[in-house]
Order: sequence, then structure tokens, then C-alpha cells
Amino acid sequence: MADTFLRPPVELPERNAPVYLDYQATTPTDPRVVEAMLPYFLEKLGNPASTSHFYGWEAEEAVEKAREQIASLIGAEPREIVFTSGATESNNIAIQGVSRFYKERKNHIVTAVTEHKCVLEACKHMEREGFDVTFLEVGSNGLLDLDSLKDAITENTALVSIMVVHNEIGVIQPVADIGAICRERGVFFHTDAAQAVGKIPLDVNAMNIDLLSISAHKVYGPMGIGVLYVRRRPRVRLLPLFQGGGQERGMRSGTLSTPLCVGMGEACAIAEQELHDEANRLGHLKDMLYQGVMGRVPGIYLNGAADPRIPGNLNFSFDHVDGAGLIAGLKGISVSSGSACTSGDVAPSYVLKALGVSDALAFACVRIGLGRFTTAEDIEIAIETIVENVALLRAANPENKVSA
Repeated sequence: MADTFLRPPVELPERNAPVYLDYQATTPTDPRVVEAMLPYFLEKLGNPASTSHFYGWEAEEAVEKAREQIASLIGAEPREIVFTSGATESNNIAIQGVSRFYKERKNHIVTAVTEHKCVLEACKHMEREGFDVTFLEVGSNGLLDLDSLKDAITENTALVSIMVVHNEIGVIQPVADIGAICRERGVFFHTDAAQAVGKIPLDVNAMNIDLLSISAHKVYGPMGIGVLYVRRRPRVRLLPLFQGGGQERGMRSGTLSTPLCVGMGEACAIAEQELHDEANRLGHLKDMLYQGVMGRVPGIYLNGAADPRIPGNLNFSFDHVDGAGLIAGLKGISVSSGSACTSGDVAPSYVLKALGVSDALAFACVRIGLGRFTTAEDIEIAIETIVENVALLRAANPENKVSA
């Protein structure tokens, strides 16, 4: 395999810092994205809603171009793209907005126990408003059982919300099948695609997706901006979360940040162009890491299905290892023990618990996220760091004996 194949398409400035392997938490902003954004901070300074003069027209044109770039990546129409502050807001608009609009006709929501916290909390909030919510279990591989989904949908079901790619374990749900079930049953299908966009091909029409959430900083764009795709045909109606000037077709009021919109658009355009090559490169690096660790560390388990899984994610648990010491000891690499939104919790990952993982193994887990700027050298460092640290932790406790 040629070294050039494993090199990133662009490079970040060099830093004397740990190797970054937490791409599911956030991705570095691509330098090409930063370059596209800069003029809109200093030179092109209009408000895109100021349509009476040149500066406003210039900003509006830039925002509309970004809308087209984002729509192209997911097979949507530009006017179906609604800018938000990120996937958390998009998820809340979708779940709360659709549920409230249709509450007089339907008052039931279906989701999964392993969804992102913001989806689960939004659904629980709707429960407090009187809605019925079904939280579906998943298998030990992290995947949803389609028959269970079919059984859960009733005549009162307004919305099904299932993420495409899981933020902790990287497994890919059968969204096309889920979309087909929802369309056949006359139910809206929402998916949190924050971890999927730019990593795997998505087509909202082919997959019968009615609402889709994206966060720019998960696709090498800037933090603080995201998108909610809202289907026009068949039309999805929703109530906004807050009131204002009626921007974004009245679904999300507030002045748009032109630089952030431009950055997200450019990030999506790059992702669309490089998706195939990047997936191949990351797949090779992931295999290199998987084989390097699995071949040298006994008592190690991969959490979630090995396939289907995005090429940039591995989630390992280590037998007979102190969970608190595991992450602390991996000083040469930046990884996490789970979702960035819940990694500060003292409880074991609710996601791994839903997969049937024991408390001990759920505590002793590492989520490793590879991305655009990960190199083969980074993988070699990660392998050595993990192998050495696990051996040290086990040696520190004579009772932690693991068979090779």
C-alpha cells in the first residue's frame, strides 16, 4: 500500500500535543473551510436578511450557495435546508415541532434507547407534555430490530426518530429500511445524521427520510451551526421552538451567521467530493489499529457490530482494567470514554449497558475516532500507547490476570 494513499489531503499546523483521535466529539475545521469563511468576517460583512443594499445581497448570495452545497450532499432541494445552531437544536425542532403540530391527530413517538441524549431528552420532554413515547431496545450489536419497529408503530404514531450512525459505537442503522417502513405506515421519519454526513452516502429521497439533522463541526466545518432538512413533498409541518423575525421559512428565527453558513457549505462540498477516497483511507487506518491492538492485547472486546460500521470508529472495552485509570493513562493520544456530551458522567455508558455490556467493561471502554487528518504514524502511536498502558494497569494489580 503506497504511503501517499494514507496521507491526509491537507495538513493541519504542527503542534506539540497528543495525537487527536476523538473525531466523533468534534472534527478540526478544514483549512480550506477557514479560508472560505475569512472574507465574510472582514470584507463581506452584510446581514443576509438586509435585502435593500449590496452588502445584504452579497451575504444572501453566499448563504444560498451554502444551502445548495449542503442540499447536494444529502440529495435534497436547497429550500428544504433550514439553518440552526447545530444538531441538538435540529433534533429538538424536529421532535418537538412535528409532535406539537400533529398532536390533535397523533400523539405517539418512537425512538431507541441508544439515541443521543438530546433526542432522548426531547422525547422525555414530550412525554411530560402528554405524548406517548416508545423507547425501542437494540441488539447486542447495537442495531435496531425492524420487526420491533413495525410492531411499535400504531395509528397514533406521528414520528419515528432513529439516528443513522451511532456517536459512541459507530454502527450504521438500516435507515433505508426504516424509511420505507415509515413511509408505508404514513409516519414521519427523522434521523440524527450528525455522525453520518460526509462519512457515508446519504440520499433523503432514496431513504424516505423526512427530517434530518446535521452539525457542521462533525464534518470539518465550524462549531455553532447546523442544519435541519425538512421535506417539502410530502410536506412536513412543524411548530418553531421560538419566535422572532421569521427567518428560515419561519421554522428558525434569528439572524444567520454568514461566515458560519459559508463554512458549513464549503465543508459539505469538500465532503461530497472526497467522501469515497476518505472512507477508503480511514478504513485502512481503522483496520491497522484494530489488528494492531487485537493482536497484542488479550481480554479486549469491540463494542457494537464490526459491520455495518463507519470507517472512522472503534470502541473497545478491556477486561480487568480500571476504567478511571485507562483514559488517564493514555497521555499520548486524545480519546474519550464515550459521548462527548456524557463523558463526564460517573455512571457507565447507557449505550453500552443497552448492548448488555457489564458495568466493569462499560467503565473500561475507549472510543477512538479517526478522521481526515489522522495519519499512519498516529495509528502506530495509538497502538503502542494502548498496549503499554493496558499492560501497566494490569500489572499494577496482581489480581488482573488475563489469559492470552
